[in-house]
Amino acid sequence: MKTAESLAGAGGFHISKSVARAIEDIRLLIESHGPRAPGSPAELAAQQAMAERLKKTADSVEIEPFTVHRQAFMGFIPFTVLCGFAASVLFFFNDVLLTQIGAIIGVLGGIPLILEFVLYWRFIDPLFKKQTSHNVLARYNPSGETKKRILLVGHADSQYEWTLNYKLGGNGMKAILIPAVVGFVVIVIACLLKTLTDALIGDAWAWLDVLYAIVRWGIIAFFPFFAGFLFFQSHTRSVPGAADNLSGCQIAISVLEELADAGIRFEDTELDVVLSGSEEAGLRGAKAFVEQHSAELKDGAVDTVVIALDTFRDLKDMAVYDRDRSGTVQHDKRVKELVKTAAAHCGLDLPYASIYIGASDAAAFTKGGIPATGFAAMDPTPPRYYHTRLDNWDILEPDAIEKGIEVTLEAVCMFATGKEA
Repeated sequence: MKTAESLAGAGGFHISKSVARAIEDIRLLIESHGPRAPGSPAELAAQQAMAERLKKTADSVEIEPFTVHRQAFMGFIPFTVLCGFAASVLFFFNDVLLTQIGAIIGVLGGIPLILEFVLYWRFIDPLFKKQTSHNVLARYNPSGETKKRILLVGHADSQYEWTLNYKLGGNGMKAILIPAVVGFVVIVIACLLKTLTDALIGDAWAWLDVLYAIVRWGIIAFFPFFAGFLFFQSHTRSVPGAADNLSGCQIAISVLEELADAGIRFEDTELDVVLSGSEEAGLRGAKAFVEQHSAELKDGAVDTVVIALDTFRDLKDMAVYDRDRSGTVQHDKRVKELVKTAAAHCGLDLPYASIYIGASDAAAFTKGGIPATGFAAMDPTPPRYYHTRLDNWDILEPDAIEKGIEVTLEAVCMFATGKEA
């Protein structure tokens, strides 16, 4: 039997064949099952199809259910926008009591925005209809006792379409969303500040009245952006999700197959492939996986690390992720360096990047206390295909998938053989 040491970073694999198979499998999955909204029958059908493929090489494959409320993650939008409008109108009347009510309404509108979208808490989930989503777990066991474990995680679901990105592109979408958020923050701060100054100093500072008058009239300019925010995302149409994120799923599967086809079974390192569900609903699948497998993932006797693979389309933007979940989570230094060094072995000088709006499955593992990082190749603008109907198999770039497989395979072999530097 071949050893991992003889192949790590030194060829012996057939990556070009894996790339062709990955793209063909993505095409078949989309044509057979279509878009895969979180917790939908299509999501499960695609996971079952990939699980059948994994059964040919993995030692065990399990499909684990969990509960999700898929519309909750973005369900705050109408409520928050309504609160922004209401606070603005109440502030306009320049009445002490109405301003106080506006302050309360504004704060209430901001709570789900921060807790759900920024921090990815399951805050308003119980208010929405529940569905059953699933995670797929495939294990490739070592030949001996398990002392190390590496998880490759890709999410199988696809997002509801971001209407603004499809219609306007990434920069156009941001031209709506950024002023909407700025306007909301301005009116909430204005209501709170006026409530405070009315209570403490009354009319003692005349310049404040001028400032509040400017805000009262100026906030009207933000109303079109508030209204535009309402059309940010469709709640009925999900997208094909070829790059985001069947590409990540296929890279994880391909790495396992490359090892099995080369006759490699590590001596003490278990390789797990996780195809998570409902990532687009706020990392719900990864969160459920961490909760369900917490004991084994945190077992001090087994050195466990995670690489989340998410969207491999734009090779020029390939990066290792340092910060995640709206910039509030910092990933493990050792795992980041593992992927970066693996990329260097493959001829790539990858930068560290951060996700300042949104998150990847890696954030759920890092917050759960499991060393992790994210690895992706996506234009951060974002590109027009991102979360739109344009994300179909025909836009895939073989070079990005090839390098994704190569770097991930190298990282796995380096971790398993102790050659992380």
